Amino acid sequence: MKKKNKNILVTGGAGFIGSHLVELLLKKKYNIFVIDNLSTGRKENISKFANKIKFLNADISVIGTWTKVMKKIDIVYHLAALADIVPSIRNPNKYFKANVIGTQNILDQCIKNNVKKVIYTASSSCYGIPNNYPTTESEIINPKYPYALTKKIGEDLLLHYNKIFKLKAVSLRLFNVYGTKSRTSGTYGAMFGVFLKQKLSNSPLTIVGNGRQKRDFTYVTDVVNALFKCIKYNCKKKIINIGTGDPVSINKIADLLKSKKIYIPKRPGEPEITQASVNLARKELKWKAKIKIESGIHLILKDINYWKKAPLWTPNKIKIATKDWFKYLS
Repeated sequence: MKKKNKNILVTGGAGFIGSHLVELLLKKKYNIFVIDNLSTGRKENISKFANKIKFLNADISVIGTWTKVMKKIDIVYHLAALADIVPSIRNPNKYFKANVIGTQNILDQCIKNNVKKVIYTASSSCYGIPNNYPTTESEIINPKYPYALTKKIGEDLLLHYNKIFKLKAVSLRLFNVYGTKSRTSGTYGAMFGVFLKQKLSNSPLTIVGNGRQKRDFTYVTDVVNALFKCIKYNCKKKIINIGTGDPVSINKIADLLKSKKIYIPKRPGEPEITQASVNLARKELKWKAKIKIESGIHLILKDINYWKKAPLWTPNKIKIATKDWFKYLS
């Protein structure tokens, strides 16, 4: 008898990471269901394989007809979440609803419908400003703003449901993911989205502080490969960092983008460096990042017109947008 392909649900499947994940899962011949309310995701991200997936435009923070699909699901990838720091400070309730209540609703439905496994995308922002580099999964947790807190609470819910209800689960703490199809929303946030629109407009790149701060930039397809490996992973370890372990300075990013630079004030609550300890990822998932920063930037520059409709951020606009950031995180 031919083995039946698994039914996989990707929440946030029209988003940046989610759409790349959906594409890979389809190549691997899984049956894919996507739930996305398109608040930050874009339907065009998945339009080229729309006829191969079952798409539901729904808000998982509200119990509704979307729950019916859970009866068919074997594995859930839970990626749906609100991101970015400034809006989470201005409207923490919105973030708790999306990132905490939304996660709880998904987990409740998983228990109710005997879903076999949940794979959660957590954020390395839970570490705040770490004491140790590379930062291991046992580092002290110290979220600095509501986005980071709500993503960590989502992870805690996952671990609690694993412990109490024996729901098989793993949480990947992602470090500084970048790549094609990253967010172009109207909020000031992800660095590459800001820089790419500035480059398109022949405007200087707005570099925070002195630009010597480093980030563990991880290309999106590397992240998706790590997520894919979780399908067959036995979930012996519940929390695993996903990064390169090889951080790069913002000044180097600007040089690779070959654009003019302008420096704006350093922001409070940000670490000088993010650097993942990737030992667990290598040992448990047999995974490591393959795409170097030079190759990753080459790929996004080939697709730079994706950011054509993104907002153009100038130093003055950034100053206004980050007013609450300085007010509350100083």
